[in-house]
Amino acid sequence: MSDFIGRHPVWSLVILILLALLVFLVVAVWPPELEQVLGRKRVFLNALLNGITLGGLYFMVASGFTLIFGLMRNVNLAHGSLYLLGGYIGYEIARLTDGWLFSLVAAFVIVALIGIVLQFTIFRWMEGQDLRQTLVTIAISIILADIMLWRWGGDFYQVPMPSWLGGPVQVPLITAMRSSGELVFLQYPLVRLVILAGAVAIGVLMWLALNRTRIGMIIRAGVDDRDMLSASGVRVQIVFLLVFAFGAGLAGFAGVIGGTFQSLQPGEDVKILLASLVVVIVGGMGSITGAAVGAVLIGLAEQFGSVYMETYAVVLTFVIMVVVLAVRPQGLLRGY
Repeated sequence: MSDFIGRHPVWSLVILILLALLVFLVVAVWPPELEQVLGRKRVFLNALLNGITLGGLYFMVASGFTLIFGLMRNVNLAHGSLYLLGGYIGYEIARLTDGWLFSLVAAFVIVALIGIVLQFTIFRWMEGQDLRQTLVTIAISIILADIMLWRWGGDFYQVPMPSWLGGPVQVPLITAMRSSGELVFLQYPLVRLVILAGAVAIGVLMWLALNRTRIGMIIRAGVDDRDMLSASGVRVQIVFLLVFAFGAGLAGFAGVIGGTFQSLQPGEDVKILLASLVVVIVGGMGSITGAAVGAVLIGLAEQFGSVYMETYAVVLTFVIMVVVLAVRPQGLLRGY
């Protein structure tokens, strides 16, 4: 952080001013003049929290994608289909067993097994052949999309969540002040807060695993110099097989999460894949921390865009990506 401030004092000052402005908008009671410009504070706070929680969902998908694409250099454009398939599997299991937590685990395991099959039968024999991997995984995504359309049709599905996750809770964010001086606090869905906490926990555990454990050291060494790691006696193919399985399983896990507070429908796989690509490009290839930062930025851009500039909400996401590519082509953060 100190190095960044020393090298970019102007940008550091701009970021500090923007953060201070955001804190003021979140904490302060808005005067009527500000509400005339930005609308009601409740709408702003809902957009802010919705963007952060949506960023949590994007992070869970994109972190698996950045492991497969950024670290292992495997171009898996069927990642969005694995997300949607995991959501459908979780929906069926939660509906039959009435066990939401069990559906999360089951979707992770089943999609991870599918990832093992993909890695063993496809990616293992096409290492370094980016174009071939791209074409083959596009074909796989089309096949999976047709299978899911045949099995579940074009209807909307939502994963049934447990009763303890239902309903709103009061969060310590002031939305208004009554004439009597009483403060009004924001009510926000509990399920989104729990999902956000889960995304944070997953991100911290993944970062610790990659940077503070032996298996993480092996993965990073295999990415940097596979031949030297193989010469030291480590079976690199098994390591990469397990990493690919974990990344795919994480996509299936996120599919259940997304199907819980959003919905499952045809086309959601393409949307999630596109969001994952943008997040990885913005955050930086192979960076878990970068994926977190990129996911929050893209989630906030989507939600604030849909509230304050509805016509250009989709464009705003790509504006962020273009600016990052123009200023810092390697992404906002580097490393693991």
